[in-house]
Parts: sequence; C-alpha cells; structure tokens
Amino acid sequence: MTAGEEFDEWAAAGKDRGMEDRHWHTAKHALARMPVEAGDTVLDLGTGSGYVLRALRETADIGAGYGLDASPKMVRNARSYTDDAQVGFLQGDFDALPVGTASVDHVFSMEAFYYARDPVHTLEEIRRILRPGGTFYCAVNFYEESEQTHHWQEMLDVEMTLWDSAQYREAFREAGLHVAEQDEIPDREVDIPPKEAFPTEDWETREAMVDRYRTHGTLLTVGVAPE
Repeated sequence: MTAGEEFDEWAAAGKDRGMEDRHWHTAKHALARMPVEAGDTVLDLGTGSGYVLRALRETADIGAGYGLDASPKMVRNARSYTDDAQVGFLQGDFDALPVGTASVDHVFSMEAFYYARDPVHTLEEIRRILRPGGTFYCAVNFYEESEQTHHWQEMLDVEMTLWDSAQYREAFREAGLHVAEQDEIPDREVDIPPKEAFPTEDWETREAMVDRYRTHGTLLTVGVAPE
C-alpha cells in the first residue's frame, strides 16, 4: 500500500481532524520558532487537514501557502476547510516536489517526513526549492530515541524511516542544508494519570507514557539553505 492509499482511508474516516488535534500540541511550538515574515512563501509537506497553513496565515500573515499531500482525499478535505485564496493544496510525491527552484522561503513538515521513499533525495528536493537562507523545520514523533513509538510501523502497511537524531543531522548536511538547531519538544498537553491508575487501556506503565510524551515528544531538526 502507498502512503496516498493509506491516508485516503484515514481522510475518508475523518481521522485528519484527529491528527490535527494531536499534532498541534507540539507543532505550534515548532511553528513559533520559524523565522516567518509577512508575505513569505511556505510549503507544508504532508499537510493533512492543512492546519499548519491556516495557522500561519492567521498568526504570521504569510503570503502564498502550499500544502502537499500524497493522499487525494486529504487534499480534498484540506481545501474544504478554508476559502483563503492565498492557500492552495496539491496532491504530489515527496520524491519530486512540484515547486520551482529557489521559490520557497520556508518548508515545514509535521509527522510526515519519515514516509518519504527516499528521504535523502527528499531533502535534496527541499534544498532545491528553498531560497538562500530559507529554512526546513522537520518535526517527527517516530524516531529512534523515542522507543515507545517504534511499534507504529507494525500498525501501518507503509514503510517508515526510523532514524535517530544524529542520522537526521547527517542526512540534512549530505543534502546541502546547514543544521541550525535540533531538540526534542515535549507534549505537555496529554494528561498523564497517576501511577496507581496503570495499566490503562493503552499503557502498561506510567514510565512508558512519560517517556513517550514528556521525555521525547517530537524531534525537531532545523535545516537552513546556504546563502
């Protein structure tokens, strides 16, 4: 199954709104760090419901915003959630970004980059489309240090790339991006019950839940295109 087919099923079931709610816990902190200025052009990779672009239009007054997703149904849903003429949504593949060279100020991706079939090539494509000094903010929950997420691969038919933080930095540099920043953003909005409430339906121990949401959360790697 392709990523587009997998997430067509999610979109048809209305799961795009659920992903938006969960991802916003840490995505908003990553977005707050982006050096976005009024009028900038932003590409959101794996846009889902398009919430990132809607937020950036409201808070940062970005110019053109483009959301790319492999799922036609996700793209259809995202279009239905806004009537903003400055925001557009495209169905496409991470291997060949349908964007002109040096035409984008910032690229953002939340919980989608690891679906790229050839992640290093995707980074090269991002490097190609970024203007000098442009940034790529790559946020993932599924990564090597976050052991509580590793079982996600068993739940999906799409192959996922499981890199550690050092591999992300190395791949960014290999693609020609300077690594300006990397850290883990904890999710402080998920409620963690007291120890006596465990095991729960989803968690055997409180320690495992703390590890997933507070210790690791979301890995953010920031790349900058050379001037």
